[in-house]
Amino acid sequence: MRVTSHGFTLIELLVAVAILSIGTMAAYRSFDAAQRGIGGQLPRALAAEVALNRAAELRLSGMSAGRSLPAQVRMGRTDWRVEVAERSTAGGLIEAEIRVTAPDSPGARMVVYVPGALP
Repeated sequence: MRVTSHGFTLIELLVAVAILSIGTMAAYRSFDAAQRGIGGQLPRALAAEVALNRAAELRLSGMSAGRSLPAQVRMGRTDWRVEVAERSTAGGLIEAEIRVTAPDSPGARMVVYVPGALP
């Protein structure tokens, strides 16, 4: 006696749907994680740009003139707080640690060596 099958059984169909559901959920979760990761890059890039700008200002004007620079900078619709901690080095330069922060945003930190005053 020969038994032939012309379709899928209900069990085979349920297994296939379960496997496809698991694959779809995994793809959705990885897409969501990638989207959240990319979305956080703009505030990080803006904070780094504010820190780079302050480092350039300190290099151009020297630390003595740089102390009077504003502590708050607006860039990209965000008000960034800029703090500069300084420490003298043995070589006569000043190590300036620049910290840039904003509420609900990632910040940036940069260390730059600048002259105390320009001649």
